[in-house]
Amino acid sequence: MKKYIVFFLCFANSILVCSQALTRLQPPDNQSFSIDDQRKISNIMNAISAHYVDTVNSVQLTEAAIVAMLKALDPHSQYIPKREVERVNEPLEGSFDGIGIQFQMFEDTLLVVQTIAGCPAEKVGMLPGDRIIYIENDLIAGVKKHNSDIMKSLRGQRGTEVTVKVKREGERELLLFNIIRDKIPILSVDAQYMVTSDVGYIKINNFGANTLTEYKEAVSKLKKQGMRSLVLSLQSNGGGYLEAAIALADEFLERDRLIVYTEGLHQPRRNAIATSIGEFEKNKLVILVDEFSASASEIVSGAVQDWDRGLVIGRRTFGKGLVQNQMTLIDGSLLRLTVARYYTPSGRSIQKPYKGGVDYEKDLLDRFEHGEMQHVDSIHLSDSLTYTTRINKRTVYGGGGIMPDVFVPLDTTANTPYYRKLVNRGIVNRAHVQYLQENREQLKRLYPDFESFKDNFEVPQNLLQKILDRAAELKIDFAEAEYEKSLPLLKIQLKALIAGDLWTTNEFYQIIDKINDSLQKALEILAKTGEYEKLLTK
Repeated sequence: MKKYIVFFLCFANSILVCSQALTRLQPPDNQSFSIDDQRKISNIMNAISAHYVDTVNSVQLTEAAIVAMLKALDPHSQYIPKREVERVNEPLEGSFDGIGIQFQMFEDTLLVVQTIAGCPAEKVGMLPGDRIIYIENDLIAGVKKHNSDIMKSLRGQRGTEVTVKVKREGERELLLFNIIRDKIPILSVDAQYMVTSDVGYIKINNFGANTLTEYKEAVSKLKKQGMRSLVLSLQSNGGGYLEAAIALADEFLERDRLIVYTEGLHQPRRNAIATSIGEFEKNKLVILVDEFSASASEIVSGAVQDWDRGLVIGRRTFGKGLVQNQMTLIDGSLLRLTVARYYTPSGRSIQKPYKGGVDYEKDLLDRFEHGEMQHVDSIHLSDSLTYTTRINKRTVYGGGGIMPDVFVPLDTTANTPYYRKLVNRGIVNRAHVQYLQENREQLKRLYPDFESFKDNFEVPQNLLQKILDRAAELKIDFAEAEYEKSLPLLKIQLKALIAGDLWTTNEFYQIIDKINDSLQKALEILAKTGEYEKLLTK
C-alpha cells in the first residue's frame, strides 16, 4: 500500500491542552518578579511614550512585548489578542454561529462544496455546487476576496439574518436566499464505520467539548453493527482539552486506574483516575498514532499503553506534554500559560526537550531526514528514560512522544516531485471541483448510495488528462516515470475527494483509508489468531 503524505501534511505549530474553565488572572502568592523588575518595564514604557522620535501604537507594542516574554518561557505559552479569541476557541468549543456551508474559492467565485445537514443553508434550499455571487448586496464573484473576509460576512450572532444571491446551473436568474444564522457544530469525529464484519473504526480529529458525546454515539452505532474490536485513529490529532482526553481514556480503563497526572512548580500533583462508567473496557483496542499526534492524543495513547489495555500502532508521536491554563486578561484577550507537565501512569513525561528553544517544524524534518520515519532502527531512545508498563512490565520510553508498540514506516514511494507539484499548486483540487461541477447530477444518478460508488467508481481518464493539461499550462514539465509511480495514489485521492463532496468526511475516509498503512497493519494483527495478545506481552 502506498502511504499518502502530502495530502494532509501540515506541521503542528500551536498544539494546546487547555482547561475548559476560563480563570481570571490573579496575582500569585509567591511573586517572582521583583519590584525593580516591574519598575524597569514601566520605566521603558514611560520613556517610549514621552521621548520616542515617532508616534507608536501602544497596543501593538504591548502585545509584542507580551509575545516576546512568553516565547522566552516555553513553546506553548501563548498570548491571544481579543480579536482572535472567538476563532481560536471554536474548534475546542465545538460550534460557531453561521449558516452551515463548506466552501472554497474556485475561479474567483465562492463555490458551495457542501451544506451541513440540518443547518440554516440546507433548510432554505441551498445546494452543493451553488456559486455565491452576492452577500448582503456585496459582490463576491470576481473580486478576489480573502476567505477570512467572506467568513466574517457569513458568520454572525445566532438569530440574525444574512441575504445571499447564488448562481445555480440550469437557472437563468440568481436565486435569493434569506438565511437565519444558527449554531453550527464543529465535529470531533471525522469517521465512524465498520472496516470488517467485526472491527469498527473511529477517527477523532481533536479533543473538544463534544468529543466524548460524539465518540459514544459512534461506538453505540458500531456495536449495533457487530463491532467486537475497535481501531481508534488519533493520527494527526493535535490535542485539545485535557478533560476531554481524560474522559475518553476513561472509556477504556477499569475503575480506579490512573489515567494521567499533572504537576508543576506552583501546581501540586493532581491525579486523574478512571471511574466505573467506561463502555469499552474489555474488547480488543488499537490506537493509531503518527508524528502529528500530540498532547491530548498522547495522554490517551500513553494511558492505554501503560496499562497494557491495547496496542499503539504507527510512528512516534509529537512530544507535547505541557499543560496550559487559559486566563482572561483585562481587555478580553487570553493568556494560555504553561503551568504543569503531564505524566503517563508509568511516570513518563512525553514533552520533548525545549531548553534553549525548539523549532518543532525542524524537529519533524530532522526525524524524516535521519530516517526515523522509515526505519525503526533509526530511532534512538535514551536508556535513562525507560519505564515499565503497569500490568505486563513491558519496556516503554519517555522523553519525547509515545513510541508505538508496532512501528509502521512512512511510505513515500508514490510521493514523487511531480505529484507534489500537482498537489501543491492546487491542480488536483481544482480538477476535482471542476469535475463535480460538471458531473454531480450524473454521479448521483449512477451511484445512488455510497456502497455502489465505492465498489464501482473509477477515476475517468478525461479527469486525469485535465490535470496534466493544467500542469502544462503552468509550465510544469511532464515527468512520465514519476507520474506513473504516483498514479495509484492520485486516483485514490481523487476518488476520496469526490466521495467526501458527494457525501461526508466519513465516506472520504472510507476511501482514503485503503492506503492508511497503520490501519491495514492493525487489521492484519487483529485477524491473526493470538497476535494481538502476543504483542501486548512482549
